[in-house]
Amino acid sequence: MWRRRMSSSSSSSPSLLHLALCCVTTLFALHFSAAAKPPKVGFGYRLVSIEESTNGGGLIGYLQVKQSTSTYGPDIPHLRLFVKHETQDRLRVHITDAEEQRWEVPYDLLPRDQPPPPGAKASSSPFTASEYAGGDLIFSFTSDPFTFAVRRKSNGQTLFDSSYGTMVFKDQYLEISTHLPKTAALYGLGENTQPGGIRLRPNDPYTLYTTDISAINLNTDLYGSHPVYMDLRNEGGEATAHAVLLLNSNGMDVFYTGSSLTYKVIGGVLDFFFFAGPSPLAVVDQYTTLIGRPAPMPYWALGFHQCRWGYQNLSVVEGVVEGYRNAQIPLDVIWNDDDHMDAAKDFTLDPVNYHRPKLLEFLDRIHSRGMKYIVLIDPGIAVNSSYGVFQRGMAKNVFIKYEGKPYLAQVWPGPVYFPDYLNPDGVSWWIDEIARFHEMVPVDGLWIDMNEASNFCTGKCELPTNHSCPIPGSTTPWVCCLDCKNLTDTRWDDPPYKINASGSRAPLGFKTIATSATHYNGILEYNAHSLYGFSQAIATHKALQGLQGKRPFILSRSTFVGSGAYAAHWTGDNKGTWDDLRYSISTMLNFGLFGMPMVGSDICGFYPAPTEELCNRWIELGAFYPFSRDHANFASPRQELYQWASVAESARNALGLRYKLLPYLYTLNYEAHTTGAPMARPVFFSFPNFTSSYGLSTQFLLGASVMVSPVLKKAATSVKAMFPPGTWYSLFDMTKAVVSQDDRFVTLDAPLNAVNAHVYQNTILPLQRGGTNSKEARTTPFTLVVAFPFGATQGDAKGSVYVDDDERPEMKLAEGEASFIEFYATVSGSTVKVWSEVEMGAFSLEKGLLIEKVCVLGLQGNGQGLVVEVDGEPWADAAGAHFTESHAVMHQAKLEGGGSKRTSMIVEVGGLSLPLGKTFSMTWKMGIKE
Repeated sequence: MWRRRMSSSSSSSPSLLHLALCCVTTLFALHFSAAAKPPKVGFGYRLVSIEESTNGGGLIGYLQVKQSTSTYGPDIPHLRLFVKHETQDRLRVHITDAEEQRWEVPYDLLPRDQPPPPGAKASSSPFTASEYAGGDLIFSFTSDPFTFAVRRKSNGQTLFDSSYGTMVFKDQYLEISTHLPKTAALYGLGENTQPGGIRLRPNDPYTLYTTDISAINLNTDLYGSHPVYMDLRNEGGEATAHAVLLLNSNGMDVFYTGSSLTYKVIGGVLDFFFFAGPSPLAVVDQYTTLIGRPAPMPYWALGFHQCRWGYQNLSVVEGVVEGYRNAQIPLDVIWNDDDHMDAAKDFTLDPVNYHRPKLLEFLDRIHSRGMKYIVLIDPGIAVNSSYGVFQRGMAKNVFIKYEGKPYLAQVWPGPVYFPDYLNPDGVSWWIDEIARFHEMVPVDGLWIDMNEASNFCTGKCELPTNHSCPIPGSTTPWVCCLDCKNLTDTRWDDPPYKINASGSRAPLGFKTIATSATHYNGILEYNAHSLYGFSQAIATHKALQGLQGKRPFILSRSTFVGSGAYAAHWTGDNKGTWDDLRYSISTMLNFGLFGMPMVGSDICGFYPAPTEELCNRWIELGAFYPFSRDHANFASPRQELYQWASVAESARNALGLRYKLLPYLYTLNYEAHTTGAPMARPVFFSFPNFTSSYGLSTQFLLGASVMVSPVLKKAATSVKAMFPPGTWYSLFDMTKAVVSQDDRFVTLDAPLNAVNAHVYQNTILPLQRGGTNSKEARTTPFTLVVAFPFGATQGDAKGSVYVDDDERPEMKLAEGEASFIEFYATVSGSTVKVWSEVEMGAFSLEKGLLIEKVCVLGLQGNGQGLVVEVDGEPWADAAGAHFTESHAVMHQAKLEGGGSKRTSMIVEVGGLSLPLGKTFSMTWKMGIKE
């Protein structure tokens, strides 16, 4: 909630909160590692019977508690076990009450196969084996006590083994553990800010419960809940990866010691999914097959975005747009926080500061340039009898209830009710309100914030009788002004086991919806809390898709398993510090694992004032976030990238490269949507056997082969970077290359306005000329950068590009609407060949997309006269090709980072006019000394 909860007079508060929570977090970790053995919570279960469905429907077993205890409540006496190999590479293990239905993540919210209901009878036969094998995984079990294990069929490696601890299953407390080899590298379990980097650290606390607490708080439950981890192991020099998802929306603590992992969950069921991998990319492919592929993004969303809380009127916004234009810094999207609203009420306009006719004139102007406009909406609906949105919501009975009445809370407009997105009427009402607003203001996307949900008050509240709320003229609207009392008299508000909420074991209902409040059909907030932002994103996606008939863009702060199928994410309220700059990489990479590849952090920091140097370095990193946006708090000084001359220069350099890379980024977006592959990836995704990269959190890859190595330290003029073995060419100066043979760090020059980005050998990278917005950039001719190993006389390279009409809701190949082109290249002795294969080229041909240059890196020798052929014909006479100012340029590349003085040849074949949508083949012979 620190987003927009501060004023300049309270700027010290976040630091105090940070200190307090860090202390609590440290104590939590020390307590766990050093405390005496806790009292016995449970004695486990024994397997009574197990049968196999005769129609391939899996195993069904029944468990009985061995001995009950009263700690955290009575044990559920009888459990039902359901095991099924759902695919060749996915195994499900589902454990629930054998007699009564329990809360699960709703199947209509996250579609998946349903296990048989409790007590269901099916055709089956006794299962007498101790193992149940599928395609890639094997399930095994012991009967008394009941434990289970999951092994990899190919090498017998145990991936999960519950015999490490005792399984406990109570109404409000579930516990299960697994043994882990100490060499396993684990990733995931978020959302949190991990100061140690992407690799999980033993004995750090991992609590999952969606919470509005600033991202400056380390190792603390933040805005999203993603109970999934990836396990990467390297045995005998061969890496394998798998993932484990516990699909459960209830609050939980996860304890990772290095040799074990224990879940302690306060409700729901044990619904495990195991994904066999064996590569990291295969893991996210399998994971997103279950939870939903990442949403396709419109092309413009990959451009640069500018926002600020505090653009107090339209003229300020107009000035920002012109400021970027005058500075020649690329800008695609301008945003409004809540400044456009009338008294912070959703779906309204300030009649003075954002006068509708003037706003519409502004939107016509920027839309004609290809720019876009996005505004914020919060879920809290102002309690105001003259407010149409509120009136219609009350008429349709769409708000979350407490004791039969709408639950009263407080957010920016003052007293609010929260819509229930689990209620079909709530969804239809929300869709209608978005349609009404869009008719008033043709926004291009929506930003859904404060949806954990955030509440400035706690407990059961009523409107005050002795003062106004909101308080007129208040400079601290985040201070609760309702009359409230804490709720501790129900087991939902005060559960027997206290998760480490907010890093301080805070009550579950602290500054959010009371956990004893109810949703549609009596669903408890206690169970559904962490689904609130997810359900809002689904409803918002339905609204935009149905309304515009275009590809929606939604940015959500709160997320859950599957949110990536509907929305992008930013990492919340960060600070303008060097630490926060560094932390942003790990959080970004984690969300790629979570199936949310469109992610980024507030560039230059949300608050307080960043230094000029920091902002230089942040745009040099942030230009390569998948979602690249500058955003700041109203109390901070203005920090648009043109405010400092040096930052403007860094922005032109870094964003200049981003806009040249847009076809590559958009192809990564397509790859993410079709395979789940993250756009920004840990280095081990492409180099899983490069064990030194397992904890590398200061560099990352865009796609498979573009390495970003940012400066993350104050006053640095160089950066130490690690490169997996092979050749890496600088994208800012392709005459420079790094040839790595091991895991030693290489020192790269990094003056203030420069960032290091390299492309890996064996890659063909599609670039365009760039521009000041994506509409302009995407029509420019292509250059193909072909990267061979340094000094190669034998080698190959490949790449691809996807282009389409990004207005279409679906992102798929369809004749006349999209094209997919694969590029290939080989060098063999003195012969170089570059060619393409085109799938559905009509769209590219219609758009007139052309290749103007082919740049080949890494060739050996000094190069003599070139004889270039295109499609088997001499260059100048090539059938179907049109050339202007035909030329081929040869020059030398040199190594970066010291060491060898070897050189290689770069060949640029320019002046081309090859249609992107038509196959081509280009060859030449060089006088290369072998």
